[in-house]
Amino acid sequence: MPTTTASKNKSSRAASTSSSASKNPNNVKVLPASQITNYTTALRWLYDHVDYERMRLINYNEDTFKLERMRKLLDLLGNPHEMLQCVQVAGTKGKGSTCAMLASMLQNCGYTVGLYSSPHLIDLRERITIDGNMVSYPDCADIFKRIASVEKALGKDLPTFFEIMTAAALCYFADECVDIVVLETGLGGRLDCTTVCDTLVTGITQISKDHTNLLGNKLTDIAKEKAGTFKQSIPAVSVPQSEEVTDVLKQCAEENSTPLQFTGEDIDFSFRFEANRELGPHTRVCVTTETSKFEHLPVPLQGEHQSLNCGLALAMIDKLKNHGFNLPEEKVIEGLAKTKLPGRMELVHPMPRVIIDGAHNAASIKALIKALGAHIAYDSLVLVFGCGQDKDINGMLQEVALGADKVIFTRAKHNPRAVDAEDLMSDFTEMSGKMAQCAPKLEDALRLASRAVSREDIIVVAGSFYLAGEARKFFLDLAGKKNKK
Repeated sequence: MPTTTASKNKSSRAASTSSSASKNPNNVKVLPASQITNYTTALRWLYDHVDYERMRLINYNEDTFKLERMRKLLDLLGNPHEMLQCVQVAGTKGKGSTCAMLASMLQNCGYTVGLYSSPHLIDLRERITIDGNMVSYPDCADIFKRIASVEKALGKDLPTFFEIMTAAALCYFADECVDIVVLETGLGGRLDCTTVCDTLVTGITQISKDHTNLLGNKLTDIAKEKAGTFKQSIPAVSVPQSEEVTDVLKQCAEENSTPLQFTGEDIDFSFRFEANRELGPHTRVCVTTETSKFEHLPVPLQGEHQSLNCGLALAMIDKLKNHGFNLPEEKVIEGLAKTKLPGRMELVHPMPRVIIDGAHNAASIKALIKALGAHIAYDSLVLVFGCGQDKDINGMLQEVALGADKVIFTRAKHNPRAVDAEDLMSDFTEMSGKMAQCAPKLEDALRLASRAVSREDIIVVAGSFYLAGEARKFFLDLAGKKNKK
């Protein structure tokens, strides 16, 4: 049987991941705490640690993702998580949006809210915020130094990049005595280090295929990993899921004695799309809970899929009332409307119109293209696309083929896991029979895209948060240069 171009590309990608995986992540010389004097040296220390977000191949098991290691680290730091009241959001897509809406509503009700999210778009400190403000450079450096001073007690089993970031966030929130912490789960749930925190309520967003080389190709397997966030007697709320995912979540909830509810099933939930002069095209939701009745609330983020995330956030607000949080409906509604979230259908350049979105799996790409059609008038969609090797690449490319009028493949320069643009183009052409272009760098791809659009067309950069973040920084820097003139 002849070897296709696509299979050659996949073989070369597999070979590159194998060489990367052969390195022992603990065979590194970590900068000693005594040499951490500022934010720059603190970052150097941080990046001495293994970063699974950037590795091409990971063994997803209890030997790699050790919750016990995280517990030991937190214990050495004085167990800051035990001083905090937390909520956790897991799922495949919509975690960041749900967390942002939840944090905005809580903040508007007068609470000091710590938000821990990932990944960041431009600045690492975006991951750790209080009431929307990033942790300062000095505070971040001090906390990293504090962690560096205790990690020797762990021996050779050093914490990972994400574990350090999570510990830093929890230390910072405890230092600042925040009223509540909103935790966005990183990878999966069962083995994610955020899961060591006791929570008041758990949220589960839509579950679809992502990180398939780690979590599996079956939705049921992925659902089991996400359900690993369930805790005994702690309420959990989920958005509507596929039948197979619903069954798994219910089974896991029963096994963990977790009271689980679904919006649209146990919690009255509905949404509709409309347009008016004030808001233009938008989605509205209705949510009726045990203590509240929210009717026809505008969803602050664009896209029909955001209505599910909005309903989930409102349902979680209801659960927090049972813990004594004072959350008046009018304040909740005001806070919802104030939600801001960079990197989700964000217009970063007016002419030609350039939109960035962190859509990084097939379901997210499909939702993005649908949302663009509903909310933005355009003639042609030019998609600048790049993604990581751990994604459902074929699924994403199928959605790209269905929704984009012109495709330019590229890769994010700061993502070692990024697929080569030529490989993506080859796979795309073989799969769809459509022509495409590729460019080695984002700037080159944007230059190609700008030549291909008219005033009524749009350029969309999507496929990974790395790529979206790189595009956002590019246009912010461009705007800064223009303002200086």
